Amino acid sequence: MQPRKQTQQVLVGNVKVGGGAPIVVQSMTNTDTANVSSSVHQIMALADVGSEIVRVTVNTEEAAMAVPEIVNRLAQKGYTTPLVGDFHFNGHKLLAKYPDCAQTLAKYRINPGNVGKGKARDPQFQQMIELACRYDKPVRIGVNGGSLDQAVLTRLLDENRLLAEPKPLAAITREAIIVSALESAAKAQELGLGKNKITLSCKISNVQELINIYEDLSRRCDYALHLGLTEAGMGSKGIVASAAALGVLIQQGIGDTIRVSLTPEPGASRTKEVIVAQAILQTMGFRAFTPMVIACPGCGRTTSDYFQRLAQNIQDYLRDQMPVWKTKYQGVENMEVAVMGCVVNGPGESKNANIGISLPGTGESPVAPVYEDGVKTVTLKGERIAEEFQALVERYIESHYGAH
Repeated sequence: MQPRKQTQQVLVGNVKVGGGAPIVVQSMTNTDTANVSSSVHQIMALADVGSEIVRVTVNTEEAAMAVPEIVNRLAQKGYTTPLVGDFHFNGHKLLAKYPDCAQTLAKYRINPGNVGKGKARDPQFQQMIELACRYDKPVRIGVNGGSLDQAVLTRLLDENRLLAEPKPLAAITREAIIVSALESAAKAQELGLGKNKITLSCKISNVQELINIYEDLSRRCDYALHLGLTEAGMGSKGIVASAAALGVLIQQGIGDTIRVSLTPEPGASRTKEVIVAQAILQTMGFRAFTPMVIACPGCGRTTSDYFQRLAQNIQDYLRDQMPVWKTKYQGVENMEVAVMGCVVNGPGESKNANIGISLPGTGESPVAPVYEDGVKTVTLKGERIAEEFQALVERYIESHYGAH
């Protein structure tokens, strides 16, 4: 693990990004922002599982008008999660026409490839930066491979053709993504936006290319960096690809804030992307968000699914309780709970956890020893093992993390 690269610190609402602050977890709504109720509901759900910044689409006048009411309703319910406005194509018009929206948002996200074309590009970018300066808002300049500024790419391709040994298209495209971000950031500074108000991101959907781009970008600047594998996809593919890309970069000390861009399964909650981002950081040892459940994968010795259901129930219970526990039990997020399925590794893993249970495997004695801090404290048996173990977990948390 390499030391974190020192970057400029950016204040997004009440959240510190960069400058040595802990890596921040972000997410984005997929509701129609103009639908205030559904947007508020989803933002609260994302915040409850631990999203520290939430981005919302601001693409219409109705969406811009809804932003202040969304923030107001969140505040009434006790939520102070900073909202980032995601602008494409018409952001300059919306921010200018709806000053309440411009003032209420904690940050603006600008994509240089979508801010305007031809002669309109520079004036429209300038207008958005001037508005950010007026309202004292930070900006994320977010370049995406799928919407790359074609003027930059064309310029670099023309220069490449003049070389004695032209570089391959992939290399020029990588360079165009980085140059687009850096030139836009330099322009923003020329227009008066402080360096400590700028975050950069250069997102594409290819894992190796993303790693190469951020390694290069990190060497060439000290802006705060937002990491994310864009269009990561669905299910295990999206999770694995995001973990692979972000894990490599974070291990090198690169990255100040992350988002896992999962495509939700039909009808599934948007919160999964937050849980995955937290799991990446927690399993790598960078942050802790919720007690970790250690559980075996199961084998021929565990033909019953009892331990699997108990592990799932305990994991869901711990996560569901965290919005309350994080204000009540200091350090509880660092706790480890083991739910093991047989005598092979069960006692050993249970002893290594803060609290653990070793359930009986196939043909084993129908008892379940419980270990707390390496010492067997009780042996459970009968039909209420799950309920009794959950009560023991609650008692352990109260006695070890409660106010003394």
